[in-house]
Amino acid sequence: MGYYQRYPIPVAAALWCGVPPADVKFILEQAKDVGRAIVSNPFVRCLEPKCRALHEAIEAGELPVYRENGGPVIEHVAPERRHVARTELREWITKHYPDQRPPTLFDETERATHTAIKTADFEALQADRDAARAEITKANQRANETNKKMTTLQGERDSLQYERDSLAAMVNKQYAGQDENIPTKERESLLKLVIGMAMKGYSYNPDAFKNNATTEIVNDLTLLGISITDDTVRKYLTEAKSKVLPIKPSP
Repeated sequence: MGYYQRYPIPVAAALWCGVPPADVKFILEQAKDVGRAIVSNPFVRCLEPKCRALHEAIEAGELPVYRENGGPVIEHVAPERRHVARTELREWITKHYPDQRPPTLFDETERATHTAIKTADFEALQADRDAARAEITKANQRANETNKKMTTLQGERDSLQYERDSLAAMVNKQYAGQDENIPTKERESLLKLVIGMAMKGYSYNPDAFKNNATTEIVNDLTLLGISITDDTVRKYLTEAKSKVLPIKPSP
């Protein structure tokens, strides 16, 4: 924020409260509208009263007011469009609130020229700043945790897609009529792969009378450009169920 910057009232109030320029946008986004160009944030308790003080100063003619662009205006300006110039804001604060010179608007030398800053006010300002920074830190931590979860979910998705693609390639080869010449031992291994991937990747239940897994497999193969019927998939799953799954003991 440049030295000659003009600020909307909530921004000017936040800077006056000592909110670092880099954090102003975040603090205002988390603030609640309690009036026209008057906002409140529980972590920056001085925000609302300072908004009101700036509006009152403008209405009393103590502080020049601007719109979004152009020079200062004398006529009434809607609260939402009110802007104040940095230099005039600093002069007004120095005159009316000489003990409130935050580093966001005054440099160290300017602040050192006044010894009237009360310890309680300074500590309250620091508490507001620290609370705002703590909230920003928490928001960053939540964002990092979300990114980690997304990465984990992407890895699981890639693993399932790999299993699906392997199953699709194998079933397509068999459907092409090449499975009849596969030796018995290799065919048994392929059947194990078929039913294993179906149970793991598509929640296929070999004991169920009806399985949605069959349709899901066919749909995924269709997305890959592989044509196959439900009956064909069901045929190999049934064969795999009868030949390679462990036989359950009778109750």
